[in-house]
Amino acid sequence: MKAVFLCGGRGKRMFPITEDKFLLDFLGKPLLEHQIKVACEAGLSHFVIIGNPENIAKIEQITKKIPGVKVDLALQKDSSGIADALKSAEPFLHGQLLVINPNDVFSSSAYTKIITEAKKASASSYILGYQVQKYFPGGYLQVNSRNELLHIVEKPNPGEEPSNLVNILIHCHNNSEELLRYIETAQTTRDDVYECALDSMVKGGHKIKVVLYNDFWAPIKYPWHIFKVMEYFLDNAQPFQHSTSLSAGRYIASSARISEKANIEGKVILSDNVKVLENAVIRGPVYIGANSIIGNNALVRDYSHIGSNSVIGYSTEVKHSYIGDNCWFHSNYIGDSIVDDNCSLSAGTVLANFRLDEGNIQIKVGDSLVDTGYDKLGAIVGRGCRIGVNASLMPGVRVGPDSFVGPQVCLRQDLGANKIALLESPYQVKDNETRLDEGKRQELLRRLTD
Repeated sequence: MKAVFLCGGRGKRMFPITEDKFLLDFLGKPLLEHQIKVACEAGLSHFVIIGNPENIAKIEQITKKIPGVKVDLALQKDSSGIADALKSAEPFLHGQLLVINPNDVFSSSAYTKIITEAKKASASSYILGYQVQKYFPGGYLQVNSRNELLHIVEKPNPGEEPSNLVNILIHCHNNSEELLRYIETAQTTRDDVYECALDSMVKGGHKIKVVLYNDFWAPIKYPWHIFKVMEYFLDNAQPFQHSTSLSAGRYIASSARISEKANIEGKVILSDNVKVLENAVIRGPVYIGANSIIGNNALVRDYSHIGSNSVIGYSTEVKHSYIGDNCWFHSNYIGDSIVDDNCSLSAGTVLANFRLDEGNIQIKVGDSLVDTGYDKLGAIVGRGCRIGVNASLMPGVRVGPDSFVGPQVCLRQDLGANKIALLESPYQVKDNETRLDEGKRQELLRRLTD
């Protein structure tokens, strides 16, 4: 059985995060590598990975370092949906296959459940279904009493869902050639050719079984969904090579250097050459990437994930945040925020995370205002940004890649890519006629030393 990873799409809702979701790093490895490992745990070893012209080289670089797997690469030139992706990989698709969205994070039981059902050979195809408690922007499944698919409704409006059963894209097809034939004849004006092909298969007499799945599932649709994935990996982290376990769940690379005056509590993972300086506090679950420095009096806590070659400088607090590589902070507060690679925050910068009215943070995506579900959500900062001294970013504000926020700016609205926000603060310049009493300073000094 081949596992087909769909990596050719482009995230339309992830601004200002521009990296492909499956290339985001967790615990020092790209998500794609984690996904292949999970599939291998379920017994899979042959992969077809469909990329686009911008990411195919990165995919090849990642996969060639993974031992024990066979990988075929296919190129999807236009990134126009699942059906187009599968047609792009047609030379590699023969017999039984699993079609997988690697931007969704799930446990290996997702694979074992669907593979176990497929071995019964009672249906042409098998798809995973997940029961949701609130609206999710995805495909919904209509099934009969035997959990056989009747219809897929792709992204219905809130309140118009045919059920509470959401389609998870781990689909097993016993006959890939038959699937491709239905894809060729599907007719639709929307980006749902694949789903329409499945509907046509049902109408054509093919049985598609919906396999219920209720273990961990975290789709990455919006930037703030990174938090759930980050938490999952921190909770399930395993020891890495050349690490020392000082207590249950604490892994410290042998090359890491920790001051005797630093305080480390809970599940903390320190990678190669991490330095933790005097009076720093790290309160897990926390991951610190290779060559990063946690400075004097810094506090890193509550599910924070910091990339490699970053400096969490003097008196900085990082709380429940995802920080990329090569980031530099100094005397900052970073709460419930996402900061991409190569960003710098100057002294006094604050990424606020809590509204005065204590309500949920809403973010405009396209023409819609989306409730994030978080009452604590800080800024989302794209890669290559610079934030000036004493700047403040309000809850939920997004800063586009390669943008600057000037000193003392209080940013209340999103800032696009390659922009500069400056505070015009006129002031007067006059002659200084003040004469200081030097004796007063000496008197103050005398009082302090008495």
